[in-house]
Amino acid sequence: MSSPSKKRKLNSGKNQPAAQSRGLEYFFSKQKQSDALASPADEDGAPSSASTALTDEELARKLQAEWDQEAANGVHAAPEGQNSASTNQDMEAIVETLESDSTYTPNSQPAQSTADTTPKKQDAKKTLALQSTGMADDAITTSIPLDESPLTFEPSKYVKELQEFWASEKGDASYALLTRCFVLVSGTTSRIKIVDTLVNCLRILIESDPSSLLPAVWLATNSISPPYISMELGLGGSAISKALRQVCGLDNRSLKAIYDKYGDPGDVAFEAKKKQSFTLRKPTPLTIKGVYRSLVKIATTHGQGSGETKQRIVDRLLQDARGGEESRFIVRTVSQYLRIGAVKTTMLIALSRAFLLSKAPDSDYGTRDVSELGKLKKEELAEVWSKAEEIVKASYARHPNYNDLVPALLEIGVCEELLVRCGLNLHVPLRPMLGSITRDLSEMLTKLQGRDFACEFKYDGQRAQVHCDEKGKVSIFSRHLELMTEKYPDLVELVPKIRGEGIGSFIMEGEVVAVDRETGELKNFQTLTNRARKDVAIGDIKVDVCLFAFDLMYLNGQSLLDRPFRERRELLRSLFIEVPHHFTWVKSLDATSGDSEAVLEFFKSALENKCEGIMVKILDNIPDLAYVEGEPEQPLEDAEKLSLPKGRVKGKGKTKGSAKGDGQEKATKSRRKPLLATYEPDKRLDSWLKVKKDYNSSFDTLDMIPVAGWHGQGRKAKWWSPILMAVRNEESGTLEVVCKCISGFTDTFYKANKEFYDNGEESGEPKNTKAQRPGFIEYYGPNPDVWFEPQEVWEMAFADITLSPVYTAAIGLVSDERGLSLRFPRFLKKREDKSIDEASTNEFLANLWRKQEAKAATSTSKNDEVEMEDVQDGYEDE
Repeated sequence: MSSPSKKRKLNSGKNQPAAQSRGLEYFFSKQKQSDALASPADEDGAPSSASTALTDEELARKLQAEWDQEAANGVHAAPEGQNSASTNQDMEAIVETLESDSTYTPNSQPAQSTADTTPKKQDAKKTLALQSTGMADDAITTSIPLDESPLTFEPSKYVKELQEFWASEKGDASYALLTRCFVLVSGTTSRIKIVDTLVNCLRILIESDPSSLLPAVWLATNSISPPYISMELGLGGSAISKALRQVCGLDNRSLKAIYDKYGDPGDVAFEAKKKQSFTLRKPTPLTIKGVYRSLVKIATTHGQGSGETKQRIVDRLLQDARGGEESRFIVRTVSQYLRIGAVKTTMLIALSRAFLLSKAPDSDYGTRDVSELGKLKKEELAEVWSKAEEIVKASYARHPNYNDLVPALLEIGVCEELLVRCGLNLHVPLRPMLGSITRDLSEMLTKLQGRDFACEFKYDGQRAQVHCDEKGKVSIFSRHLELMTEKYPDLVELVPKIRGEGIGSFIMEGEVVAVDRETGELKNFQTLTNRARKDVAIGDIKVDVCLFAFDLMYLNGQSLLDRPFRERRELLRSLFIEVPHHFTWVKSLDATSGDSEAVLEFFKSALENKCEGIMVKILDNIPDLAYVEGEPEQPLEDAEKLSLPKGRVKGKGKTKGSAKGDGQEKATKSRRKPLLATYEPDKRLDSWLKVKKDYNSSFDTLDMIPVAGWHGQGRKAKWWSPILMAVRNEESGTLEVVCKCISGFTDTFYKANKEFYDNGEESGEPKNTKAQRPGFIEYYGPNPDVWFEPQEVWEMAFADITLSPVYTAAIGLVSDERGLSLRFPRFLKKREDKSIDEASTNEFLANLWRKQEAKAATSTSKNDEVEMEDVQDGYEDE
């Protein structure tokens, strides 16, 4: 259907019935008729070659040539048998149709939509220009060595040239710069290179176009808003496929063939863009701001006709993408599948270093001299970096929103004031503190030797962060910082009843647990998941809940993060009012390492009450005491040797930190974590330990991600078995394959799993699968029959951990040449309460291996002692 603006143009503003839209075929047919009248027939009556049916492209080129010739001669002569004025009107109508019609171009390529096209003056020269679509990336951007070391990279060398190049686009930084960064980052597995490339890209933006820095950070982190502000793009694969078909002129069969070959949506867009031959309009170069604004518009467009509006935006983004690489990352961005390794931690590190070295033109904060930093020793440079990183990370942990962090950095740089600017705010969730896993009670008691601690029930529910301001407004956030106030209207209604006298504002943390309202009996997490998530009316609630509070982080305008846990707990229990079966405190026991019997009884009581286990928390700060990471009986030096990262080992068997210089041995640096009782947002420390019932068994478990599978043998041929399992690399954002799993599955599970991960062989419609290995999965073994879309977490048991020449998981953490794998892995259950961002990490896997080796060494040593005693006894008997 024609757009209103198109109808107005075609009807010339006259009051007449809306005529049917005339496409290019209508005007091309008139041109063919005139050509037929002007061209004589051959002797046998056959039409001449000039009247032979031409393709759309040939006709368009023919019209353009005729128009150019007429313009050159200054005469608008009509073909024989056709009025000149009529021809001119038809040609103008063609151009107007091309300018206004967003649905038709040759090879099904859309022209710009009328919404995005500026009306042209009536006397302006109209041009039907055919532009090449295989446009290469601009030479200026591609020549910038973004992957250089930040200590040798000089943004000032490129700023002026880039600004002149961007001047045609109102001075906004081009998306080509960000694309160049993405290409370099995705092309390396070196974390150092990834950070350096991001730092240099950010520095260029800081010095040349600070206003584009914030959109660039959002795009690089594959998001457009913080988690607590719901802004979903709401685009399915069909929207992207339709855009590729329309923009690149592909049919369904061609597009499917490319997808089957490459699998990744971005790679499909890259190949499809190369197949596009021409476009009727020169693409408008994409800018970083423009791409971000387009994504925001997609996310905020709702209601009738929103689907068509979103589709037009995606079409336009793909149409304006210069070359295959921009198309690749545009598609990966709109499909929320960027995966370049710039995870949260990496981006915060890059921001901290970029602002240490560069500042915006209008800012006056101090920066570090690059030449001076280059003279520092590696350890001294690492200390400079780490101080800045800690400030930026701590600021983001307390106020996780780039919309506030980046402007503050642009104004004041990296300094202590940033912690004040980005401090705790009501209705902005802070990232929660996390607990370390302890395998059994004895290990926990050993770690906390000589310290007072509190044991708390670890309830089987959903962690909740409750904010309330002085006006009584309540916000409730999940551990992932998602807003879930609508899910718990009963808790919102409860807040005024639990506020004691003198309570104005507060931020409280607790566990929401499904309960029997009459008896107070606890129910499992699966019961809680049956509760609706949105638009919950109190009268319709069928699953009752109780909030078990365990911490208080903010009270009456003051942050309590630096207060010890004992003090925070006392304020929580003395100032708030308990409401049985609705609001209460977690059940707890204060103890020391000498109270092993009481702790064991408390742990058993937690299990009997359907809890997952217990949480153990340090009560008071004792700065003089520090915990050395590793087994207590293991010497610190040996522990450090086991945990050397990749590349730390140097020649002659010496390690950095143990090399001798100036006749003296350098002190070996140890990773010491002080056991502080303060609340540390977004940190997993040994100040909080969790002991769960599953950990208390005789075997260890890992939370792993299924990423691929093979067809089984025999009766399992129709199912997936074995299945590849992976852990995540928290620093790079990749998934590292650890092992194949073939045991622990039931036939019912196999059937459900095959339906969930459907490759489309029988149904014809693939679901949650990919034809090719996604680039963010590290695996170098035999190709599986199907790749899964990573989205589940499975709990896996195993016999032990081994070094592997095939799997590269945790390579560099325990060995420079081999990764880690599992012997006899066995599926236990799906972890429906966890997302893939909470799966076990390669570092956690490496720590388990170190503990396993340390225990084996201890066991061997004890066996040797027993054997020596036996020998000595033998001598005495003789």
